[in-house]
Amino acid sequence: MVSQLEPVDADPLTTWQMMEPASPDGVPGNVLIVEDDPIIALDFEDTILGFGVKAVRTAGNVIKALEMIADQAPDFALLDVGLVREKSFAIAERLDELKIPFVFVTGYGADVRLPTALADKPRLPKPYSSDALKALLRRSGDSA
Repeated sequence: MVSQLEPVDADPLTTWQMMEPASPDGVPGNVLIVEDDPIIALDFEDTILGFGVKAVRTAGNVIKALEMIADQAPDFALLDVGLVREKSFAIAERLDELKIPFVFVTGYGADVRLPTALADKPRLPKPYSSDALKALLRRSGDSA
């Protein structure tokens, strides 16, 4: 597949933004995975790409994820709740402000405590079902 490029500032020779066409499968075109375990992140990435998502980026901590969102907002995000020495709630709040759909991924099930403002957000348990993940991606693609 050939990507289309579009200049994003006055100097088209220096800054380009990749424009991804919408997926015919109803899945988002660009997904951000926030996961501190590289093996789990790679598994998510392989699975999501297999669903037809065109671009997947991975961040292992809050600062990197917020930088990636500032550089290019994703269409959807998977957020591991418990990262090394931090929680992903600041990322969730930023995505919520930008009206970008996301799901919390957790191995703690219903026992994980979320801030009140985020308590109604969808959750995906670890280990996850591919069918459940695909349904969440399609639901987000339909609402975008």
